[in-house]
Order: sequence, then C-alpha cells, then structure tokens
Amino acid sequence: MDNSSKPEVLAKSEPQVTLKRHIQDGLKVLENLKKGFPNLPIADTEHFWHLLHLCVVFHDLGKSHSDFQRMLLGQQHKWLRQRHELYSIPFIDGLNITDSEKKLIKLVVAGHHKNYDDLFNFIEHSYKQDNENSFMLELDDDSKISFESEFNQHINSDFVQSLLKEFEITLNKIDSKLPRKFILDYKRNPLKLEQESYFDLLLLSGGFKQCDHLSSAFIEKIEFLESSDFDFLNSKRISLQQNGCDFYPHQLEAAEKEGNAILTAPTGSGKTETSILWLQKQIQIFGQGRVFYILPFTASINAMYERLGNDIGNKEKVGLLHGKLTEYLENLVERENPTISQEKRQYLTHKIKEDYRTIITPIKVATPFQLLKNIFGLKGFEKGIFEWVGGYFIFDEIHAYQPDVFAQIVVLIEFAVKYLRVKVFIMTATLPKFMKHELENAIGNHSEILAKNELYEKFTRHKVILQDGLLADNLNMIQADLTNGKKVLVVCNSVEQSQLAYNELKSENKVLLHSNFNAFDRNKKEWELRKEEIRLLVGTQAIEVSLDIDYDVIYTEPAPIDALIQRFGRVNRKREKGICSCYVFKERNKVDSTYIYTNQEVINRTLEVLSWFSVNIQEKELQKAIDYVYPAWNKKDKEEYDFIYDSLSDMLKNQLSPFIYSQKSEDDFYAKFDGIKVLPIINETDFITFLNQYEFVKAESLKVQISKKRFASLINIGSIERKIHTFESKHKDKLINTNYFIIKRKYSKELGLLIKEDDQQSTQDNINEIFL
Repeated sequence: MDNSSKPEVLAKSEPQVTLKRHIQDGLKVLENLKKGFPNLPIADTEHFWHLLHLCVVFHDLGKSHSDFQRMLLGQQHKWLRQRHELYSIPFIDGLNITDSEKKLIKLVVAGHHKNYDDLFNFIEHSYKQDNENSFMLELDDDSKISFESEFNQHINSDFVQSLLKEFEITLNKIDSKLPRKFILDYKRNPLKLEQESYFDLLLLSGGFKQCDHLSSAFIEKIEFLESSDFDFLNSKRISLQQNGCDFYPHQLEAAEKEGNAILTAPTGSGKTETSILWLQKQIQIFGQGRVFYILPFTASINAMYERLGNDIGNKEKVGLLHGKLTEYLENLVERENPTISQEKRQYLTHKIKEDYRTIITPIKVATPFQLLKNIFGLKGFEKGIFEWVGGYFIFDEIHAYQPDVFAQIVVLIEFAVKYLRVKVFIMTATLPKFMKHELENAIGNHSEILAKNELYEKFTRHKVILQDGLLADNLNMIQADLTNGKKVLVVCNSVEQSQLAYNELKSENKVLLHSNFNAFDRNKKEWELRKEEIRLLVGTQAIEVSLDIDYDVIYTEPAPIDALIQRFGRVNRKREKGICSCYVFKERNKVDSTYIYTNQEVINRTLEVLSWFSVNIQEKELQKAIDYVYPAWNKKDKEEYDFIYDSLSDMLKNQLSPFIYSQKSEDDFYAKFDGIKVLPIINETDFITFLNQYEFVKAESLKVQISKKRFASLINIGSIERKIHTFESKHKDKLINTNYFIIKRKYSKELGLLIKEDDQQSTQDNINEIFL
C-alpha cells in the first residue's frame, strides 16, 4: 500500500498536530535555547545540544502506536493503560551512539511525563510477568498481549524509520523489550549531585521540558535582552549631564565591573539603576542569560515589574512571579482595559500568567521562594534550574529575610554560582557583617562596591527624635503635623495598632496598608499610594521595602535598627526637603514585644545607638550602628541558620535527582508559608455571586490570609466555619463543589480584617461598588 495515502501520524488532537510538526516545533525552540543559553556548565556544549536534539526527535515516537492514533481521531481503540513514552524507548537503542549517550536520552524520554516512582508503579500495576522475559498487558476483553508483541504489531516502524530519515537519522536494529529493568535501576539509584553525568541529565531534562512545553503551547520564539533595551540608562545619564550632574560614582563603578558584586549604598541612591548598569556590562561580556530580580515582598515586586517594563519600553520582556500573581494580573488587565469583556479579561490574565511561568521573558521580578522551590525538588524543578544556567541574579533588600529564609538564599546562591555559572549582584543599604560574611562565602570571587563618603554626606537628610511613651498615646503630635500640611508616614509594628492609629488620625487623603486586606483591596491601595495627593500613610512593616514613596516626616514604633533605617528611607527620599524628622517612640506595647520583635536586647541597643545621632543621622555611620546592634549572630538565630543551611545543602547533595520527586521535600517547602485564606462573612454573598458567574479570580481575591496559629485558635472557638458552595459548570454538564472558610470577624475596605471584632450578621457592600 502506498504510504502517501495513509493519514499523517498525529502527536496531538485538539488542535490536530502531526508528529513531524511537533518535533519541528520543538527543534525551533531548541534553536532559541542555543542563543539564549551560551554559558552551559558543560565541557562539550555542541555535544549537549546534539543529545537534546535527539531527545526532542525521539520523545513521542511511541505515539505512532495504531491504537493511540485511533484514540486521537476519536475512533474505536484499545489504548488503555499504555504509556506512549515506553514505546519510544526501543528506537533509542537503535541509534549509532555510545551506551552512555543512549542512557541519557532514554532517561529523558522515559521521564518526560511521569516521575520514575510513578512510572515504575504504573508498569508493575499494568504488566504481569508470564515468564522470565515477557510482560503481559491485560486488555478489556480479558485477552493478554506482551509488550514486545504489541510493539511489533501496533507501532508503525516503517513510518518511524521514514520520519527519522527526514531528520537525517538512521537506526540499527532495535530491541522491543519493555524497559522495566532500566526504569527500576534508575528509580533505585538515581543520579546525585556529585556523580558523573549529573548535570548532563539535569540540564538535558530541563532543556527538553522547555522545548516540549513551549512547542506544545505553539510558542517558537523567546525574548532576549538587546542593547537597545538599555537605552533608557543612556537617556537618563544625558538628562543628568544636561543639569550638571551624572550617575553616582558607585553606579559608574558597577557599570564596569565583571562578575559577582556586592553593593552597599544608601536608600534612594539609585540602586536599581546600578544593578541594571551592572547587568548591561555582564551581558556585553558573557552574553545572554535569564535575569531574576529578587525582592522580599509582593508590593515591591509589583512596583518593580511595572517600573522595569516602562524603563525598557517593552513590557513583554519583563515578567513577575509571586504567590498572589493571578489576582494582581487580573486587576492590572482590568485597570488597563476597563471595558474589556469577562472572557477576554480571563483569557488575557491566564495567557500572561502562563507566559511568565515559561522561559519567554528574559527578566523576571520574583520572590526568592519562586527560585527556592527548585532546589527543594518540587515537580518540574529541572525546567526551573535550566532557566538559571548562565543567568544573572539581582538581590535587592537582602537584609529583609529571617534566618531560615536567609540560609536558604545562601544555599541557592552557592549552588547557582558554583554549578550553573550564574552571576550575582547583591544590593543593600545596611547588612550586619556576619550576614555579609555568609554571602561572601557563597558567591566566592566578587567585587565590593561602596558608595563614596562624599555621597553619604550628601545623603544627610534625617534627624532622629527619640520620644518617650507609646505612639498610640501621642497621636496629637501626628495630627498637628497633618494639620500643618505635612505629608506624614506612621509605621506600627502590628496590624491592630495601625488600624487604631488610622482611625484616630484625621485627613481627607489617607491610606492604611497592612497584611490583613484581601487581594483586591490591597492592590487598590498600592495603586493609590502613587497619587501625590495622599497626605497620610499608616502602615506596618509592609512599607519598609522598595516602595517608591516620599514623605515629610515619620512617626514609628520602636523596631530593630535595620527596619528603622528602611522606614526612614521613605522620608525625604529625593533629598529635596532639607533635614526631615524621624520620631521613634521608646515604649512598646504588649503585642509588639510578645509576638513581633521578641528580642528586647536588639531593641534596647537600637534605642541606644539612635541616641548617638544627637543632631542629624550621618548615613556613613549607619553601618557602625548596624554592627553595634548586631555584633554577632543571636544564638537562637545562628542555630536556626546552621540547621537550615546544613539540611538544605545535604538535600541538594543527596536528594535532588532528576525525575525523582519527594513528597517530604514538597511538604517541607510549603510548611514555610504560615498562612490560611479565610473569607470575611461580609463578603460571602459577593463570593458566591462571583463563583456563579465563573469569576474565580475575583472570588478568591475576597479572601484574607491569616496565620495558621490564629486560624487554629479561631476555629476552636467557632469563629471560623467551613462551608461548601455548589454550582453548575459553565457547560451545565456537572456540579462543582467549592470549599471555603468563613471568618466571623468584621472587615472593611478601609480598615481590612478587624480580628478582634465579631461579625455574626453583616450587611453587604454592593457588588458593583466593590469592583468598580
């Protein structure tokens, strides 16, 4: 029979994509990867790309199985429990390459859908051994067929051979045995970090998944950073020079440095531009690599994402990753397209989110947790680690992490620099010497960039006033500044205190910002803060990091010196207001000392060191102040740091094996996130309405996150209740059950969740009012 009259062999059915086309699409992605990842930590890069080419060509050959094809075409078939990747393996044995090369390709192809534990369990469940050499698959009609017989009867070997010739590949004799032993051997003895071929397999698996997933989504092209993307830096410098100024010396120094660097410079001294100047130089020297701009909090990440997109002038080159991404993107899409239909808005939100999860964007602004999940070995970590290769990590506000997270970041940096040729740029205004020492050990060879003393002198912009008593008892002082027209920042250490202060202070244009708002209200408030007419901002620690805001005066509860320095940095940020006052109250409330900043010695030393600055704060003296408050690790913190560092380092060494996923590692990773989402009772009607309208993101954005400890205490006294809402699917073909937790506490758009105020019967805000 003439082959040309036969239907094309398909790889996918909706839409129909031929196997040949799917392979070609994957190879187009591979060519993009070659351009985007020139710095592989592999001795023979050409050989690596050749092996990856073979992985792409061979991975879906098993889909030529006649019953698989009938299934794709909607015809009667006997494709039951088979796995197409198992039928691809025998063809690899026919390649004229070494056994070690065949092994790498087979490992990638066998594991490209299921991890090896699940794949082997599937084989054991589906195939029963009849004799020493045959494994039988039981069909629905109670008949049995061996893997070898099924391969020979149902795999179109002539088609496969012909297809491979189109890719200039010819095969020797193939062996059609079930690769059970091959899979069992790897399951029992997976490759570990220090073993030969570990990074060949890790990066082949990650690179292959990039090719397969992007081509399956019909994405052939990924974005790269071009020299024109840095034009805004030159434009900014020209503008400065026209006004008799220039970039700061530390910025010019960073623009010439090669390799890893640590920058110490005062807040407001252009650290973001400094990092991009450094990045521009690295790309000139080392070439392409994906960029990760890493920040601690979602508010600062959202702002940085929008800022970099505007600076570069191409928002498609900047993505973002954090745990509240969906709500933020839907809000952004709706804000930029207010008349857009529900279907179009949901489609755009989903598409943008999926693009940001891929390798498409050359810059990603992210929390460290989006990177850390890969070294914890979460499913798909190979793909994430491949994206780091030869890349550039920029850490902003590195001081802001607790000891456990800081230890994880140190391990991440150490791994990325040592094994993946990642270049790192670390920025901070203040960092204790003992923490800096850990970072220096992790990145190895590096340059240290320090802002000049002359600049620190120019940045003398604050005076500290230590005030007796509690902030809450001195709101009249704050009100007087508001009445006199000052733009006032008030920072409390707890949500409850911030709500009380906000309620008492009078201003027509005021904003409250803390962690107990739902996602919709939080996004709206972050947007409002950009308005110049805001005269009062009351907040918690959320305002400390990277929010580009500028106030005339600050009133703050006592906090550790590093936190206070960040808070002060939101006052007179542009140094256009002379010397501005920073009021620090000496007395602490009970909630603060019990739950927030529990180390009283640190607070005492902070208040002591602030008394040194009898006139104005000398920025160049702040490092001395930091080192006085933090002369060495606190014993408890050091024990926690060492435990996490040692545990994670050991896990990397002994457990991070390609295609092997540990439920314990995943549980350990997610255990770090101390939060459960609850729905304030006042929003329940709107929540149900949104579910019934299939507005799932908007429904989710009505929830508020509280700590696990608080959740446990409230559910025990009946203040949190589990409920279920049932509604029809969009196609009216099934019922959907959604579980949620109702919290019987008051909530308002202005104040957020009032955790101590019962709300058994609340009236609803109008749905249109909430979301207009």
